[in-house]
Amino acid sequence: MKRREALEAGVKLMAVAALSIAAGPLPLWAQDKKKDTAVFNVLDFGAVGDGKTLDTAAIQKTINEASKAGNGARVLVKSGRKYLIGTLELKPNIDFHLEGDAELLVSTNPQDYTAEAAAIVARDAHNLTISGTGSINGRALEFMTHFDEANEWWIPKDWRPKLFILTACQNLKVKDITINKAPSWSLHLMGCENVLVDGIKISNNLDVPNCDGIDPDHCRNVDIRNCHIVCGDDAIVIKATRQNENFGPSANITVRDCVLETQDSGLKIGTETTQDIYNVKFERIEIKTGCRGLTIQLRDEGNVRNIDFSDITFVSRYHSAPWWGRGEAISFTAIPRTAGGKIGVIENVRVKNVKGRAENSVRINGTKESRIKNVTFENVDLTFDRWTKYPGNLFDNRPTTAYPDIEPHTNPGYYVRFADGVTLKNCRVKWGSNVPDYFTHALEAHDVTGLKLKNFKGEAAHPAKYKAISIEKQS
Repeated sequence: MKRREALEAGVKLMAVAALSIAAGPLPLWAQDKKKDTAVFNVLDFGAVGDGKTLDTAAIQKTINEASKAGNGARVLVKSGRKYLIGTLELKPNIDFHLEGDAELLVSTNPQDYTAEAAAIVARDAHNLTISGTGSINGRALEFMTHFDEANEWWIPKDWRPKLFILTACQNLKVKDITINKAPSWSLHLMGCENVLVDGIKISNNLDVPNCDGIDPDHCRNVDIRNCHIVCGDDAIVIKATRQNENFGPSANITVRDCVLETQDSGLKIGTETTQDIYNVKFERIEIKTGCRGLTIQLRDEGNVRNIDFSDITFVSRYHSAPWWGRGEAISFTAIPRTAGGKIGVIENVRVKNVKGRAENSVRINGTKESRIKNVTFENVDLTFDRWTKYPGNLFDNRPTTAYPDIEPHTNPGYYVRFADGVTLKNCRVKWGSNVPDYFTHALEAHDVTGLKLKNFKGEAAHPAKYKAISIEKQS
């Protein structure tokens, strides 16, 4: 090598090193798996895999031994078998791998679980990977007492487990697995940092309550992508639940390229908002059906800010009365959970390139206790129609005891109240083929300041009775 070429090569190496130092270490999911990692086969540690013998102890022993080896050691849950389990505790520095069609079958006996009441748990399990094309079967209906015909949902027994509770884990990766028939929350991420959830499938019963899809709770630096979720309750919901220890805010979260189907909200923040939730992006999402499309429910003392929804399609419809959400297209509400309860502020929210069909209004609805600030809708195309049998002419404020939980109310296209700095740019309201009398204005606003309309298009649902735009107390 010539002297000049060597100097240039050295400069390039120094530049790469400098960039690496500036950027910090690569996240776990961007690193190549080391070729010399050990593999620990659960069958070698006594697992039977006949779906009848409780394999918890054998699989746990495998996990413990793999964790001693570390370095991404693989716990191999072999394909072609069903493994009956109670609570498994995952450990740091391992890859818990469900090979092929391997299935974890959860036990229905509460005595097979630890106090956390979940099938798979982890605490401070840094550099943990959960991977493979296998599945976990939550046996949801075996944790139900009966189907309530009047309310059209299953009634749970006094005890039912969550499937995953992963707590305070850093550099966590969950990839490709399938979750079936969760009796309660499917994937609960509590206080985790640097998380990738990629390509997982959740196939729960649509009529089982509380079987949420993915719940990042007090988590930071999270990327959820390429997931397909069917579940009765909220599909992807970002929370800050009330806890006895301080797990910090929920922040820097991206949800993208997912397909969702639910009887509750497709994409949601809240209702638990006890600490701040900020810097959240939802993008390129299809919500095939839900009872709300895009949702922010602020009910507690945390603030929700810097939220982006973009390139989303949705269908939002009524379901039976127990399900929260009554077909609202988009619902951003700031309502105290209890009378006199502390409540934060929703501010700096952007909704762009969104198209949907819904049975109820868009709500940007603060209260005297908490005004909503700086919300922009751009290129939002909505059609309002009624096609289900359930009664309408209402707004759903749940959960709250400070205001009526179900509020009789006409349904305009957009309803804006107790809000400051709302902009509607290149937005369109259309009405479908079944337009009841309680569908009213294209836009109705009360107690607002700084409302801006730029190329807003839409007539009233019934032009002979209502104006297209009705604004009161604007300043």
